[in-house]
Amino acid sequence: MTAPPRFPDKDDYLAQLGERVREERARRGMTRKILARDTGLSERYLAQLEAGRGNISIALLQRVAAALNRPLARLVGDDSGEPAELRQIVDLLRRLTPEQLAEVQSLIGAHFALTKRAARDRRIALIGLRGAGKSTLGSRLAQHLRVPFIELDAEIERDFGLSLAEIFALYDQPAYRRCERRVLGEIVEREPRFVLAAGGSIVAEPATYQDLLGHCFTVWLRAAPAEHMSRVQLQGDLRPMADNNEAMADLRRILAAREPLYAQADVTVDTAGHVIEASFRALLAALPQGLMKDIASSAESW
Repeated sequence: MTAPPRFPDKDDYLAQLGERVREERARRGMTRKILARDTGLSERYLAQLEAGRGNISIALLQRVAAALNRPLARLVGDDSGEPAELRQIVDLLRRLTPEQLAEVQSLIGAHFALTKRAARDRRIALIGLRGAGKSTLGSRLAQHLRVPFIELDAEIERDFGLSLAEIFALYDQPAYRRCERRVLGEIVEREPRFVLAAGGSIVAEPATYQDLLGHCFTVWLRAAPAEHMSRVQLQGDLRPMADNNEAMADLRRILAAREPLYAQADVTVDTAGHVIEASFRALLAALPQGLMKDIASSAESW
């Protein structure tokens, strides 16, 4: 059973908040009088805040953050355990243009890519809409490589202790997404090699999808909308198109919206018009031989 969250002592928290405000003001060379002018708050009120005696509302604190040119989260968050270097880097990044941020992301990615690549390439993730063949082809590929086969949705169900239908009936979408990302992280931490079938909508959650792309060699199993529909019907599962007279139109819209995201996968395997055997051969052919050998040799060593 998960332990209840522990909250900081109110007095300690207000003292830390006041110290952050005082430090940010000092860093900018602002007097309390100037901060009072820029926020519309009295100097006496600000003095109480900085002394750790202010019971300030979020709306008023937002004014203070804006006057200090700092995100509100920077003032209210608990970053006491963060290294000073991290805070300095974050401050620097916030001053960059979108183009410069993209360049920094590329440089960081390139710098750490080599150290991550070996571990990443021993994990294969299959993505795509339901009916693409992720479970069928994924389990066969895992047997072929002699590594575990994992279905992410099944792991989420196990974590909740409920079926997906029950999860969505009892909880909101964000709760499912938070669990999805956490469970994916636990799998990556626990398993050095695997074949994973991800839920079709994982690409719609940017942070989780980036985690998947960063930790797994990703394969998009692609099929025509009509084939997705017929395969799902054969499985007896019409989510999310149940009782919808425009099911095919909905499916086409979903696929069109997700295609640019699915296309970020390392390789694409088109299963359209293929029987299982042909699709499996296409999947094997799409995987780099070096990756196949690396997974096989690492599996033999265990």
